Amino acid sequence: MPLSPPSSPVSFDLVVVGAGGGPDETNLSAYLVKPHDAEWEDGILALEAGSGQGTLAQLLRKNPHLFLNPVNSEGSITKMYSASDIYSFVRCFLVTHAHLDHINSLVVSAGSLRGCRKRVYGLKQTLQDLELAFSDRLWPNLASWKEKDDEIKLLYSALIPDGKYKVVCPKIAVQGMPLNHGRNTLGGQHTSTAFFIRHEPSLREFLFFGDVEPDSITNEPQTINVWRIAAPKIPDTLSSIFIECSWPSGRKDDLLFGHLTPEHLGNELSALATEVVKYRHSSQHSEGRRRPARKKQKRNSLTSADLKDALAGVRIFIIHCKDEMNGDLDRPIRDLIVEQVRRIVEERGLGAQVLLAKQGTRIGTSGYLFRTI
Repeated sequence: MPLSPPSSPVSFDLVVVGAGGGPDETNLSAYLVKPHDAEWEDGILALEAGSGQGTLAQLLRKNPHLFLNPVNSEGSITKMYSASDIYSFVRCFLVTHAHLDHINSLVVSAGSLRGCRKRVYGLKQTLQDLELAFSDRLWPNLASWKEKDDEIKLLYSALIPDGKYKVVCPKIAVQGMPLNHGRNTLGGQHTSTAFFIRHEPSLREFLFFGDVEPDSITNEPQTINVWRIAAPKIPDTLSSIFIECSWPSGRKDDLLFGHLTPEHLGNELSALATEVVKYRHSSQHSEGRRRPARKKQKRNSLTSADLKDALAGVRIFIIHCKDEMNGDLDRPIRDLIVEQVRRIVEERGLGAQVLLAKQGTRIGTSGYLFRTI
């Protein structure tokens, strides 16, 4: 049954197989997504693949009803599934970047996946990086670019960041946008991805971030481009955002390694709020002055008062918190990070609700949280 009533129609069901950013290898980035109006066996989008079948099997031992809908369309109780069953329903994988905490289970399980041949979607650079794993050196080559290689289970399918949506699964379309994710030891730029994931029948969507470096410390900001695309949709057709916050407050910028802290995430959400307010102002102006005229503001002159409640109706799900394994804290570090982010968002009056995407939970993408029976 639901923990709270939905603020808007639920378009997707999302199960959190893993939401951590390491080093706990049993809780790595992995989410299973289906349209809310479909059954799991109709086709699943595997969003990231850090943890996989082994972790899901453990979760199902704790909660065998995780994928259970109380009744199906015929009014009868739906069946319960094994982890192997669920992954056999996967039609495709969607990967933000090819770091191990996002692809581990995809590689290790490639030879044991049941069901249909499965496409692996990502930006071209992500898939080229993934080829290094499937190289017959680190792991057997179990993925191919060729449509006719039917005996090979995984099929690379590059997404072009051209502003267009591509249907990747029944009723699901995605648009990918590149993100900065810090620099490697040679000075090269790591690239990650933000995905807009849209329910085609309703055109409602949610936004999912891979690992992301703060725009404020990068040479070529890219997250602002994502916010500008998101702003016109908030909150009517886009009300859920999954975004990383790997570190707690106080970590120095030179030790971020392409990740966010609560302070940097607060700045990013303020940037989104700014774009939302700008869009609303421009929309009012384009209505043909049907509203009373207001004093024209200079570019970038918005104040904190202007941003108040700009993100009302939006739920921010915190993901990819780095585990503290030394036992120095009296509670999980992810709880501390969420508390820090929530406090910053409340102090800035942005109006968004800050939640933790917790392993083993099932989420509806209007922010609707489910407790399965």
